[in-house]
Amino acid sequence: MAKGIGGLVFGVAIRMLSGVYFKIQYLRKIVRPYYDYIFSCIAFPCDGCRRETSMLSIPGNNVIDCDGVTRRELMRIGGAGMLGITLPGILALEEQAGAATTNRKGKGGFGGAKSVILLYLQGGPSHIDIWDPKPDAPANVRGEFHPIKTNVPGIWLSETMPLLAQQMDKATLIRSVSYTPNGLFNHTAAMYQMLTGEQADKVSPSGQLEPPTPADYPNMGSHIAKFLPPDVPMLPFVMLPRPLQESNVIGKAGTAGFLGKAFDPYYLYPPGDDTDQTKMDKIKLDDFTLRSEVSKARLERRANLRTLIDDGMPDLEKAVSSYALDAYYQKALSLILSGKAREAMDLTKEPAAVRDRYGRHTFGQSALLARRLIEAGTRFVQVNWPSVANGDPKTTAWDTHAANFGPLKNLHCPKLDSALSALLEDLHRRGMLQDTLVVAIGEFGRSPRLGVSTSGNGNAPDGRDHWPYCYTGLVAGGGIPGGRVYGKSDATASSPAENPVHPTDILATIYHALGISPDTIIYNHLNQPRELVKGKVVAGLFA
Repeated sequence: MAKGIGGLVFGVAIRMLSGVYFKIQYLRKIVRPYYDYIFSCIAFPCDGCRRETSMLSIPGNNVIDCDGVTRRELMRIGGAGMLGITLPGILALEEQAGAATTNRKGKGGFGGAKSVILLYLQGGPSHIDIWDPKPDAPANVRGEFHPIKTNVPGIWLSETMPLLAQQMDKATLIRSVSYTPNGLFNHTAAMYQMLTGEQADKVSPSGQLEPPTPADYPNMGSHIAKFLPPDVPMLPFVMLPRPLQESNVIGKAGTAGFLGKAFDPYYLYPPGDDTDQTKMDKIKLDDFTLRSEVSKARLERRANLRTLIDDGMPDLEKAVSSYALDAYYQKALSLILSGKAREAMDLTKEPAAVRDRYGRHTFGQSALLARRLIEAGTRFVQVNWPSVANGDPKTTAWDTHAANFGPLKNLHCPKLDSALSALLEDLHRRGMLQDTLVVAIGEFGRSPRLGVSTSGNGNAPDGRDHWPYCYTGLVAGGGIPGGRVYGKSDATASSPAENPVHPTDILATIYHALGISPDTIIYNHLNQPRELVKGKVVAGLFA
């Protein structure tokens, strides 16, 4: 289930204390007890804090112990200056870093978007059977589906996407996404590159990766949450309705990695397995609601406990006044008191006709919830295709090593078609598409020729294997004009014929659209300087 609100409050409030150099890491050790004390008292009062009952209904293991903070530990904060760096200095560094990387509204689409919805199609859908039909190719390439016209002359889609065909004036197809894998590249390694911009460095013989670690490169949404926090008290980055997963590797490329847990997404994973198409109706709104015996006034009074310590610490108080740490704290508290997250996640507030248009299935309702979250102020929403990447293609997965055509026609494409077309239509109707960048893409496409092995996996005669050498992504809104095709594949959709686009170029373009320079220098877990992403902005998308 979703991460507890208490963990969210704590994470948002300490985000500006994230270290840049090893001295900062030391300082965090002595400052953190102070914040543990404050926010445990606010969100999780225990017997040591006036023996009052817990005020929030929180699932999971996010409770912070109120015990263990001594007068001596609090006094140690004052000794941090002996290291040559003070808390105001830390916050100044972060303030300067943020200012240097978020110059809004420039030329070539820079800063034209305010938010992003990523429909991440984990599993790798077949580009030739959805986005890039090849009716003149041999039968063992073109497959069983026929092309259909769209509402844009000259742009054709597969017959599997009739609803999207009527919305193509709002979107651009990139038909030349391409990369050459470094060795055997299965789903997790490819997802890691697609979502973090970095090549995997620990790939097993099967092409899979290790489970997530704190040294991982961050998901792009985590970088965006750091550089562009929401303008209102709202969750900055939400991931739903299930984790990224290949076999038993769960959550790789879906964390903040070395940025720290403060920038992890809010994981909204309702109960139910991947075949349960009603799971989005099972979101527990109680998790975002104060218990009846706790008033807003009481929570606000307990928040004032922070001032008991602040008043005795001039340096910390100076940091708060000079660098707006208090603003971060107030946003965290306001998130609970305002009820914005709770309201956004209540799908029952949508008209039945709207819910029907998106599709009464997990992916459709997730896309609708993404729109509601963006509307409420969330900066980045990642909607993962609700299946294990290498799951059963006959039930949930895009990984069609066998039985490619039946599941696409009868299961997967109708869900993608209803959700994506409705999202574009809905955002446009509400005037949100110009500020919201929508991206729909997987980690790779599928082999143009049926029945061949390209990844070491077995394939049935009617199956398609993994194919990173050429596939398609869709982008819309956020300053990108619709009704176009960028790039071109060859006669069999096997390789780019024009304008190849690397996955890292797509990440660079997303950052650019949000007003974040892709060349921004960040520091990894070893404090080594790295570019935010090595890709190049696809400037032609904005022309």
